[in-house]
Amino acid sequence: MKKVAVIGLGLIGGSLALELKKVTWATIYGIDKNPEHLNTALDLGIIYKKADINIVKEVDVVIIAVPVNAIPKLTVQVLDLINENTLVFDVGSTKAVVCDVVKNHSKRKNFVALHPISGTEFSGPDAAIYDLFTDKVNIICEQNLSSKEMINRTVSIFEKLKMRNVFMDSAEQHDKHIAYVSHLSHISSFMLGKTVLEIEKDEKSIFDMAGSGFESTVRLAKSNPETWTPIFLQNKEYILKSLNEYIKNLNQFKEEITNESAEKVYAIMQNTNKIKSVLAGIKNQNGNGK
Repeated sequence: MKKVAVIGLGLIGGSLALELKKVTWATIYGIDKNPEHLNTALDLGIIYKKADINIVKEVDVVIIAVPVNAIPKLTVQVLDLINENTLVFDVGSTKAVVCDVVKNHSKRKNFVALHPISGTEFSGPDAAIYDLFTDKVNIICEQNLSSKEMINRTVSIFEKLKMRNVFMDSAEQHDKHIAYVSHLSHISSFMLGKTVLEIEKDEKSIFDMAGSGFESTVRLAKSNPETWTPIFLQNKEYILKSLNEYIKNLNQFKEEITNESAEKVYAIMQNTNKIKSVLAGIKNQNGNGK
C-alpha cells in the first residue's frame, strides 16, 4: 500500500489518515468538499497533498469517510474510476443502503463494507487523533461479495491499527445491532441535553450542578448533527424499533415512580445492573479486561 485516498477529512477519515501514515508510510491524498477542511488537514500534516476525485485512478486504497447519505452515490462514482487492483471501503455507521446500491456493480469485489466502531463527540480534521481505533472492533459485512484478496488486505490494515475484526453476513444484521447499542445512545444523549436545556433556563445552574454522571451521559449530544441526522434517517426502521422499546421502558419507570412503588423501582434498576456483567464479558472477550 503506497498511495491512499481519503475522501472526507473529519474525525474518522482524518484519524485513519494519521494512523495509516504512521503504520504503513503510505502517501495520503485528501479529498473534501470543504476547502477549509482540506487546508487544515494539510497544515496539520494529516494528508500529504490535496486532490480531487480523479486521484482514485492512481491509488491502492480509497477510504470513503463522508456522511452516510452521500456514501452510496460516491461509492459508485469511485468504483467507476478505480483500477482492478484498488481496494475501496467506506466507514459509515449504516451499511444496508450502500451495499444494496453497489451489489450489481462490475467492481463489487473491490468494495468492502465495514464499520470501525470508534469515535469521539468532536468533528472535523482538528478532531483527528492517533490511537482512536486501538483495541476497538471493526465490523466487516458481506465478506462473500468482496474478493478474498480485498478482504485479506482490509483485515491486515485494521490489524495494523490494533482493531479486532468481526464479520457479519448481512448489512441488515449490522444496522439492526448498531441501532440498539450505538444509535439509540446518541438519541438518548441528544434528548437528555434538550430536556435539561428546556426545563433549566439558568445555564449557570447547569454548569454549577452538573456532575460527572450528567457530563458523561450527555457527552454524545455534542456530536455533529451533519453526521448524525442522515444516520438516524437512513437506519429509520431499526431506530424506531429501539425507540419504541426505550419509550415503553421510560413510561413504565415513570408509572412506578408516580405510584411510589419502591420495590418495583428498585427491581427495575437491580435487573438492569446485569449490564455490568455483560460489558465485563465483552471486555474479557476483547482482551481488554481480566
